[in-house]
Amino acid sequence: MALTSPTHGFGVEMRPGTVQPATYNSAAPALNLSHALLGTTPLNQTAELSEHQQYVIGLFLSCLYTIFLFPIGFVGNILILVVNISFREKMTIPDLYFINLAVADLILVADSLIEVFNLDEQYYDIAVLCTFMSLFLQINMYSSVFFLTWMSCDRYIALARAMRCSLFRTKHQARLSCGLIWLASVSATLVPFSAVHLQHTEEACFCFADVREVQWLEVTLGFIIPFAIIGLCYSLVARVLVTAHKHRGLRPRRQRALRMILAVVLVFFICWLPENVFISVHLLQHAQPGAAPCEQSFRHAYPLTGHIVNLAAFSNSCLNPLIYSFLGETFRDKLRLYIEQKTNLPALNRFCHAALKAVIPDSTEQSDVKFGSAV
Repeated sequence: MALTSPTHGFGVEMRPGTVQPATYNSAAPALNLSHALLGTTPLNQTAELSEHQQYVIGLFLSCLYTIFLFPIGFVGNILILVVNISFREKMTIPDLYFINLAVADLILVADSLIEVFNLDEQYYDIAVLCTFMSLFLQINMYSSVFFLTWMSCDRYIALARAMRCSLFRTKHQARLSCGLIWLASVSATLVPFSAVHLQHTEEACFCFADVREVQWLEVTLGFIIPFAIIGLCYSLVARVLVTAHKHRGLRPRRQRALRMILAVVLVFFICWLPENVFISVHLLQHAQPGAAPCEQSFRHAYPLTGHIVNLAAFSNSCLNPLIYSFLGETFRDKLRLYIEQKTNLPALNRFCHAALKAVIPDSTEQSDVKFGSAV
C-alpha cells in the first residue's frame, strides 16, 4: 500500500522501507519557488494587464467622444438657445420645445465630462457623490427623453390634424406643456429617491443608481414607453406624408422629412439601447447571497461596459441639435440671418453666407408647409 508524504504536492511519492534521496529535499525549495513564479505571478500579471487594457480602451473612447461628439453637442445646443432667443418674436411652438430640449441636452452634455474622466467608475465609491450625480443625471435624462417624446406627438398632431389643432396648439399650451414635462422629470426622480432613501439610510455604500426598483423605473419610463410612443408617432407621420403624395410622388422636401424621421428614431434607439440592455441584464440576474452592498453594483463589476454605454447615452444629447434643428429649415434660416447680423465685415459676411449655402442649400419649394415649424 502506497503512502504519500507531506511532500506530495511536489509529485514525490515514498514507499515503506525506502529512503528519500537528498536531491529531492534540495530541489523542494526550487520547486516551491518555481510553483510560486509559474502559478501566482502570471495570474496577477494577467489581471493587471486586463485592467490596463480596459483603462486604455476607455481612455481612447473618451478621447473620441471629447474630440468629436462633445463639441457638436455643446456648441450645437448653445447655438439653438442663442439663435432662438435672439429671434424670440418669431419663435414658433416647436422652437419653444427646441429651447427646452437644448437646455436639458446641454446640461447632460456638460455632465458627460464627469463620466469621460470617470474611467474606473470611481465616484460610485462615494455614496454622497454617487447619489447627487445620479439624481442630477436622471432629472435631465428624463426631461430630454420626455421632450423628445412630446415633440413626436406634437409633430403628428400638427401635420395630421392641422385644421383642427389651432385651438389646442398655442404658445400658452406649449409653455404649460414644457412646465409639466420638467415637473414630471423632477417627480420621476425625487419621488423614488425619497422612498428608497428611507430604506437605505443606514447603508454606508448606498447609491441611488444601484437600487433595483429605480433601475426598473428607468428602463420602463425612460426607454421602453418613450421609444414606443416615438416610434408610433413618427410612423403615423411617415404614413401621412406618403399618403398625401402617393399620386404625384414624394417631393424633395418630403423625402428629407422622411429621412429626418428615420434618423430621429434610429439615433434615439441606438444611443439609449445599450444603456438599458446593460441595466436590464443586471436586473435579471439574482444578487449573490451574502455579498456586501458595495460589491453588488454592476458598474463595479463591469466598469468598461458601464463607461461605454454611458457615453453612448450621452451621444444622443450631442446628436439631437443636428437632427432636430440643423436639419430643419426654420432654424437654418434663423442661423443664416443671425450670422449675417453678427458679421459686420462684408467679406466675412459673404464668406459665411457662401459656406452656409454650400453646406445647407436653400429650399426651392416655398409653397410647401415648412416641416421644421409645422411638424
